[in-house]
Amino acid sequence: MMKTIVIACFASLILVTLQAQQQQGKVIYERTVQMQIRIATDDGGGVQDNIMPRTRMDKFELSFANNQSLWKQMEQDEPDGDMMDNNSGGGGNVQIRMIGPGSDDIMYSNLNASRKVEQRELGTRKYIVEDSIRRMNWKLSDETKTLLGHVCRKAISQRIGTRMMMNMDNGKVERKEIADTSNIIAWFTTDIPVSTGPADYQGQLPGLILEIDVNNGRNTYKAIEIITKVDVATIKEPKGSQKLTPAEFEKERNKMFEEMEKNNGGPGRTIRINNK
Repeated sequence: MMKTIVIACFASLILVTLQAQQQQGKVIYERTVQMQIRIATDDGGGVQDNIMPRTRMDKFELSFANNQSLWKQMEQDEPDGDMMDNNSGGGGNVQIRMIGPGSDDIMYSNLNASRKVEQRELGTRKYIVEDSIRRMNWKLSDETKTLLGHVCRKAISQRIGTRMMMNMDNGKVERKEIADTSNIIAWFTTDIPVSTGPADYQGQLPGLILEIDVNNGRNTYKAIEIITKVDVATIKEPKGSQKLTPAEFEKERNKMFEEMEKNNGGPGRTIRINNK
């Protein structure tokens, strides 16, 4: 009889603990992107590479509840991105503007269905892009650290894909797709047992991801605030009539970049670099 009572009390304690854990809320993340922009110029002494390092910082918010999440960029002080001029000769006066996602870009994820729906902005148009959530292969470590008062465990993964590289050589802009392997370190906490995190790191680990480091600081997300309350009604799937697959959206984006390159030819042109 006593053994039965002890087991019942222990089960009740586990249930109370699980119920006390945060199942919904909002997290504010700060993203830092390290970029190098390479422009080939000819100053009369031969072609030289002019490399301009640049750091961009911005903030995003993640809302989560009922095994769903909504990711979007917060309002920026400089919504059009950072701009810098290059007057190193050869290529003329070049203004380079780095822009992130569109101000209305959002990503909704349904973790139960392993499905995500994004609202993506290209110029003046908005598209709905639907895709599945693909879980990466993670190697869990015993290493831990504390972030915002939560003990986090380290997880390591690798993502093999492609990225677009832009070069300027004597005034001519060239874009090409190159192979890209990303080494990823994530820090997640099971104190908040929701399988979500920043950007497209949804449905990945058995706890909220509070920090992501890609390629040793080239791209990082770090949680700077956790809020326990959230308006659950705002976590909903975006709707729109212009629906595209990820491949179709990529095709539209490439077409837009090609048009921009044509329209921005000549002195004083502006190159826009999307860092998403």
